[in-house]
Amino acid sequence: MMTVKQIERSWSAKHYERLFRDLTVSRSETVSMIEVDGDWSIPAAAMALIRMDELIQSHVPLYRQLLRAVVVSQGSDGSWGDPAITALCLRALLCGDGQGLSIERGMDFLARLQKPEGLWPKYPLRRMPEDALVSAFILFELGDQPAFQSAVRMDDVVGWFESNESFLGGTARDLWSQAARRCRAKLREVAVSWS
Repeated sequence: MMTVKQIERSWSAKHYERLFRDLTVSRSETVSMIEVDGDWSIPAAAMALIRMDELIQSHVPLYRQLLRAVVVSQGSDGSWGDPAITALCLRALLCGDGQGLSIERGMDFLARLQKPEGLWPKYPLRRMPEDALVSAFILFELGDQPAFQSAVRMDDVVGWFESNESFLGGTARDLWSQAARRCRAKLREVAVSWS
């Protein structure tokens, strides 16, 4: 796992794709569905924010610089290009109990893009892979977040995965399994805090 100094060195040198790849080694975010047409700075900034939050280093000046890069790159539709990168950016913004207009707009984008049965995306976007893989990735990134759970039709997408679990391909099945564990752990955490 990368340190803050390593992240800062790669970010300053503008080695964005390499930074993203280095940050996602041995992580579920390594799925090849994150495809970028040239500019890797935003996925790299999002992953760097997530890593710095894990290291409890949100007080470092680089954190604010990365945060600013993610926020200003949000599109007028509330997305960061496609549903997978949007989910990654939202997860980064939600680190440390983040809140604000960028998060609301991003959640609204994902809610609008949800299919009636709960999966994403509603219509083809660029080179997006199969619905189950995109949806499992989105759930992995955001499924345990209350802001996400209240913005989308969570029961529909979870119901779809539970009904179709035996038909999922390897990566989609793995991401769904991890997402389900994270969501259940969050629900147990909330139940304990209410008691």
